[in-house]
Amino acid sequence: MARKRRVFNSAFKAKVALEAIKGDRTISEIAQKHKLHVTQINLWKKQLLEGAEDVFSDGKPKQANKSSDEPDSAELYEQIGRLKVQLEWLKKVAQDAC
Repeated sequence: MARKRRVFNSAFKAKVALEAIKGDRTISEIAQKHKLHVTQINLWKKQLLEGAEDVFSDGKPKQANKSSDEPDSAELYEQIGRLKVQLEWLKKVAQDAC
């Protein structure tokens, strides 16, 4: 029978990562204490260190995470202009046909 995968909340991850950063105990001791793998603790520690600068950011969201599927406003305005021209042309053609 397969073991159920354990899920950890962000508070627990932060607590373990901070414990690893403090350096009071070795990573192996922390892993044994919390019944985790050393690699998992190192991953959480790395994530904490990489994300630490966001804690002190000015509150503006990063633009680097912008999705590439979303068209920018210039493309949208261009498309609106084309559709307006097409609509006017169709109206004119429909009037001439009647």
